[in-house]
Amino acid sequence: MEFKLVKTDPQTSARAGVIITDHGQIETPIFMPVGTLGSVKGVLHRELENDINAQIILGNTYHLYLRPGLEVLRQAGGLHNFSSWQRPILTDSGGYQVFSLAEMRKLTAQGASFRSHIDGSPHMFTPESVMDIQRIIGADIVMAFDECPPGDSDYEYARKSLDLTEKWLERCVQRFDSTEPLYGYGQTLFPVVQGCVYPDLRMRAAENVQKHNRDGYAIGGLSVGEPTDVMYQMVEVVNGILPKSKPRYLMGVGTPENILESIALGIDMFDCVMPTRNGRNGMLFTSEGIINIRNKKWQTDFSPIDPFGPTFVDNKYTKAYLRHLFIAGEMLGPQIASIHNLGFYLWLMREARKHIIEGNFPQWKVTMINKVSKRL
Repeated sequence: MEFKLVKTDPQTSARAGVIITDHGQIETPIFMPVGTLGSVKGVLHRELENDINAQIILGNTYHLYLRPGLEVLRQAGGLHNFSSWQRPILTDSGGYQVFSLAEMRKLTAQGASFRSHIDGSPHMFTPESVMDIQRIIGADIVMAFDECPPGDSDYEYARKSLDLTEKWLERCVQRFDSTEPLYGYGQTLFPVVQGCVYPDLRMRAAENVQKHNRDGYAIGGLSVGEPTDVMYQMVEVVNGILPKSKPRYLMGVGTPENILESIALGIDMFDCVMPTRNGRNGMLFTSEGIINIRNKKWQTDFSPIDPFGPTFVDNKYTKAYLRHLFIAGEMLGPQIASIHNLGFYLWLMREARKHIIEGNFPQWKVTMINKVSKRL
C-alpha cells in the first residue's frame, strides 16, 4: 500500500491524500461503508459503485469467520471474489465484537475465548489466528487484534488493557510478516492505538505503534461512551505523534459533525454503521440538516429528499413518498434512506477534500457543521 499526501490545510491539520492499493485508489478523506458480513445492508454493489461511489468498504473478521466461514471464503478465493466486490476492502479484527460479548468471553495473555452469538459454540481468537483469518478473507487493509476498553474504564484497567494490546500487536506483526497473501495481491496491516481517555496512555500507544513501521495506523476505543470533547482531545494527542506521511483511520466514527471536526484534526479514514442503521429507522442526513422522515410534517412535502444531494434517489423521490414507504412498512423505504445517507456521507468527504485543496476548508467546515447538525 502507498499513501500520497496531496495537500494539508495551513490553518488546521486537515489533509487531502491518495491511498493506492492493488484493488484501486482511495481519495482521502474517505468514509468507508460498513459491510459487516460482506454486504452493505440493503444496498446493491452497482449503487455502491456507480451512485454512492464508495471507494472502499469494510468487512468484519468475527462475523465472516462465523459465517460463511473460512473454508467457503478460501474456496471462493477471498471476500472480493465471494462478494463480487473488486474495489478495496478493509477488515476490522473482530476484537470489538468479541469484547462486546462481555458475558460470553474470557481474556488471557494468549487471546480471547468466546462463544458464538449465533449458536453458543466455543471459539478462540489469538493474534496469530486473527492474522491468518484476515489472510483468508483477503482484505487489502487488515487490523491488528486489540482490546477495546469501555469509555468509562478506570486508569488501571485502561493501562492493563493497553499492555495486552501492545503484546498482541507484537505477535500480530510477527505472524503477518512471516506469512504471505493468498490470492496474488498485496495486503497491509494497521496497528490500533488504544489507551481509553488517558492522554499519557494514548501518547504511549501512539509512540509504540510507530516502532513497527506500518503503512498506516488506526485509532480505536473512541466513540464508546466518552464525551465528544474528550474524543477530540484524544485524537489531537495521538495525531500529534503519528507520522504525517501515513494515513490515520478513526474507527467507528461517527456523525457528520464528528467526522468534519476529526478531519480538521488530521484524520483521513472513517467508518460507522450510522448512515445505514439510522437510515433503516427513518433518519436522513442531508445537506441542510437531519430529517426524521416518519414525522407527519413530511406527509405532503413533495420536494426532493435533498435538492443538493449527490445520488439519483435524492431527486427522483420526494419526502412524501419516502415517508409513505416507511409508514406502510415497505422495504424500499429503508433501501432508499440507506442509499441516500451513504451518498451524503461520501459527498461530504468529496466536498471536504475539495475545500482542503482549494484552501478554504476552515470556513466551509463551520458553515457545514451548522447545517448538518440542525434538526429539520
